[in-house]
Amino acid sequence: MVKFIKNKVLKFPIYFYTISFILLPIIYLFILSFMSKAETWGIEFVSTLDNYKNVFDKFYLKIFLNSLKLALLSTFFVAIIGYPYGYFMAKLNNKWKKIFMILLMIPFWTSGLIRLNGWIIIFRSNGVLDKLLMMFNVIEKPLKLLYSYPAVLVGMIYFLLPFMILAVYSSVEKMDWNLVEAARDLGASSFQTFMTITFKLTIPGLLSGLILTFVPSMGLFYIAEVLGGNKIVLIGSVISEQITKGRNLPFAAALSVILMIITSIILRLYKKISSKDELEGLF
Repeated sequence: MVKFIKNKVLKFPIYFYTISFILLPIIYLFILSFMSKAETWGIEFVSTLDNYKNVFDKFYLKIFLNSLKLALLSTFFVAIIGYPYGYFMAKLNNKWKKIFMILLMIPFWTSGLIRLNGWIIIFRSNGVLDKLLMMFNVIEKPLKLLYSYPAVLVGMIYFLLPFMILAVYSSVEKMDWNLVEAARDLGASSFQTFMTITFKLTIPGLLSGLILTFVPSMGLFYIAEVLGGNKIVLIGSVISEQITKGRNLPFAAALSVILMIITSIILRLYKKISSKDELEGLF
């Protein structure tokens, strides 16, 4: 009996946090999405489906698709860059591992807005990038990269890349390198060994990195606002505007619910693909 009570007491913080900061806010958001907007400010407790009807308007569907496209594109490039970085970082000796880990963590010690302002200095007309390219005669006149789609994409990759690197690094660190040596001893080439042993064993880390980058990328609207100006509009920007400018809390809640459903589907697919049986079926 004492042990039972002790276990319940120890689990209380988990239950409290989950109910108070996850479950109740989600329930409130879901209920709010069916309410009506008041004429001035606030909500009216009159149930309606108009908020969800407006979500499926062509204008908002296009924004959802653009947000999904940017999230997929940034996740793709993050995986292309982050996987080899995390892989080779895990193969370094302890001294260089610590150095690279510190370099990887330093950006987290600085405000995200300050780092975005650094990219503004790089991308602006006659900025650092333009001067370097003109110095080496790559371009003849300044580029207009700031407030463009490529600038937003680079900003997304920059912010999300550490999550992919750390996920892959952790996966490679846990590998049994005896399997790699055994494959080489049996005559497998470096490429064959990598594809059949190394890559297969590090897929869980890669999938974790994909989730850690894709899910946040759907909501990083402030990057689009700073580096894209008003030209690149993401669904997070629309939700923010509905709260601050439009003062339409029910519609913002409906957009948030749809966004949660999309990310939940992605997480469900990740759980299915990352299961042991599914991975064995892929290879």
